[in-house]
Amino acid sequence: MAGALPLGDPAPADGLLPPTVLDGAGERPFSVYVHIPFCAVRCGYCDFNTYTAQELGHGSSQDTYAAAASREIEFGAAALEASGLPARRAGTVFFGGGTPTLLPASDLAAVLGTIRDTWGLEPGAEVTTEANPESVTPESLRTLAEAGFTRVSFGMQSAVPHVLKVLDRTHRPERVGQAVGWAREAGLDVSVDLIYGTPGESLEDWRRSLEEALSYAPDHISAYALIIEEGTRLAARIRRGEVPDIDDDDHADKYLLAEEMLTAAGYGWYEVSNWSRGEATRCRHNLAYWSGGDWWGAGPGAHSHVGGVRWWNVKHPAAYQQRIDSGSSPAAGRETPDAEARYLEEAMLLTRIVEGLPTARLRPEGRKAVAGLIADGLVDPAAAFAGRVVLTLKGRLLADAVVRRLLDF
Repeated sequence: MAGALPLGDPAPADGLLPPTVLDGAGERPFSVYVHIPFCAVRCGYCDFNTYTAQELGHGSSQDTYAAAASREIEFGAAALEASGLPARRAGTVFFGGGTPTLLPASDLAAVLGTIRDTWGLEPGAEVTTEANPESVTPESLRTLAEAGFTRVSFGMQSAVPHVLKVLDRTHRPERVGQAVGWAREAGLDVSVDLIYGTPGESLEDWRRSLEEALSYAPDHISAYALIIEEGTRLAARIRRGEVPDIDDDDHADKYLLAEEMLTAAGYGWYEVSNWSRGEATRCRHNLAYWSGGDWWGAGPGAHSHVGGVRWWNVKHPAAYQQRIDSGSSPAAGRETPDAEARYLEEAMLLTRIVEGLPTARLRPEGRKAVAGLIADGLVDPAAAFAGRVVLTLKGRLLADAVVRRLLDF
């Protein structure tokens, strides 16, 4: 299970937010995230807040989870209204996990129905669910599409059996193409998630995974560098010497190969780890995160952000269910970052996307640093001339270092 929740201030039981969240609220986009904390098997690299059936214990159940999440959504809509926020329909909705599609498609449809009935959905709203390729059928995907889901993101990770084994992934590589075909038949847009840098993965293994993913012609591809999180089985295996540690140079080589192959296939990067066929197929939900939008996160351990105030829910599904049953907020704590923290976060997030960070938002020392970053080939000179800090390919490889220089660390 995931690590400890962040430290923060107590969150009020009524979920009310301070008056500061009203400033500019009408101009900020609004999104909804629904966390489904269930997995059939815990992957060895994962530290997300997820639980197998054996880990759930008493006081929570997959059978009653959709009803609990729906009640939090109703609570959230009432809390935002009582806080004085204007009515805003959700422009994006994202069901993540865990494996959301372990729940019956009718349950996911019911939760989406609650979102539609409380906050409402913008015309053309993007509604995504993550899915394990083994956890969907043609019928379940049709049910989701009929309910208003517009895209599905499949966790492929790799096409190479020995790599999937190290990651403890249980799906069959050939199942991904089959699931993508079913999603297409249901009228859903498709994203495929890949992971590179797994211990024992060669560059040719990674090339094979990219080739396989491209053969499905998805609308969107995410490629994430494997991060070894403390407390995971994979971290323990590396510590015992059973598998090699990850290597930064290997990560860089694989990122460069991904950029080369995806660009050649007609995909353009729009965020450091994400490529799409065009603007219309970018993940608008994630862009809302990176651009500082408002969102309500429902479910155990889910995080929310409204007008600069952040809060996070209790982690365990049993504790979450208890809060929901009592009619009180499931939030475990909250915080309002100060100006320094917001400045740091904005630089970290906006430099990751293709539109970049407006130079005007930088302090004088940050604006002075841009010339050196251009000279080092880390920032695009034409974009900088137009008033934006946009990373070059080399800059994307060294994104953290770029931010440190911009912030004069």
